[in-house]
Amino acid sequence: MSGSRLPGFYKLSVAERRALVAERSGIELDALCRALEAGGIDVTTADKLVENVLGTYALPFGVALNVQVNGQDRLVPMVVEEPSVIAAASNAARMVRRAGGFTAEMSEALMIAQIELRGLADPELARRRLETETEHLLSVARGAVPNLVERGGGPRSVELRRLEGGRIVVHVLVDCKDAMGANLVNSIAEAVGPIAAEITGAELGLRILSNLSDRRCAHVTCRVHPDDLTFARAPASPVSAAAPDPSPPSDSAALDGNVIADGIVAASQFAEADPYRAATHNKGIMNGIDAVVIATGNDFRAVEAGAHAYAALSGRYRPLSVWRRDGLELVGEVTLPLALGIVGGTLRVHPAARLALGLLRVDSADELALIAASVGLASNLAALRALATEGIQRGHMSLHARSVAVAAGALGPEVEAVAGRICEDGSVTLEAALRALSALRGS
Repeated sequence: MSGSRLPGFYKLSVAERRALVAERSGIELDALCRALEAGGIDVTTADKLVENVLGTYALPFGVALNVQVNGQDRLVPMVVEEPSVIAAASNAARMVRRAGGFTAEMSEALMIAQIELRGLADPELARRRLETETEHLLSVARGAVPNLVERGGGPRSVELRRLEGGRIVVHVLVDCKDAMGANLVNSIAEAVGPIAAEITGAELGLRILSNLSDRRCAHVTCRVHPDDLTFARAPASPVSAAAPDPSPPSDSAALDGNVIADGIVAASQFAEADPYRAATHNKGIMNGIDAVVIATGNDFRAVEAGAHAYAALSGRYRPLSVWRRDGLELVGEVTLPLALGIVGGTLRVHPAARLALGLLRVDSADELALIAASVGLASNLAALRALATEGIQRGHMSLHARSVAVAAGALGPEVEAVAGRICEDGSVTLEAALRALSALRGS
């Protein structure tokens, strides 16, 4: 790939964007187009994926630009219905790349199989018995996933946790390699459960993975120079707001970068102090992450559950990211569990999900997780920058205006004309769009 910088990309037609992305990624244009037609999946395939199928439901498939992770440029596929998410992430990634891009690393990347043991009269004695049988439990666990073991993964260790009510929870920590691993981990839990119950004389309870995969965390940091946070106070319009690479602001029209950086730090501290704000702060991070997760055929519900559980792990719900000043620069970091896969599951049957991985050119599940987390931090930066300056609605509503114009019946060039007019009037509503369209058509 020759880079993720594509200035003026938003100005191109869909066909021109596809051609440029195919050229940059090395994917054949025909293959790219086929994968994206009709939402990327046909009804016959959909009928084999889930139950009671009536049809398919398509969402926009776009790419975030300017993303650089650990020195490598990435065109990042994103599937999302919300206006401004892709443009905002691209803008923020452009600011970050000027200071060296995102630096990212994974933890040990282990999933957790949980086995619940109930009704123990002497939990401490049961714990000691399990400790002496750890190697036996691991042997049983390995036998449940021989193919994973052959690929170099598999069970790594056993941990024991005591809970109230005479219960012990056995954790088998599993390296799932490039799979998300839900089915693998569940197989291990179901194989180990009866053995653990026999050893302890316990009633066997639940056997399933935990989506709080806090042994499989992505950690991403970035730096931004205050000068790169500035932007012109220009009237909002669909074109200017959607631009992933806006023109540099004039000195007279630009906000002070240090003021913006301090505002972002203050917004971060607000989230650290207030769980109500932290929830929305984290939603901004997940805007970016979920869009990448969905595009690549992964389970965004599991990712969401793990992220929010991790945010509350201390006993108090907290932000997943923190922003501070380091000298002149603004520094951000995010840490969250991110269990993703690049093999198995939906990827086997969904052409658009396979295309997404082709665009990313990732070699491992860890790489995918680090890219997704980086886009999440970019989305967070974009949201905090907007909140610290003009407010969240201005840019968001200017992009939303195009959807409103389409809903009003605007066609072709009418869409931008109607969207621009309702933005200028400050009324991004269907009624305003209908009036603008009527005036435009002279009726």
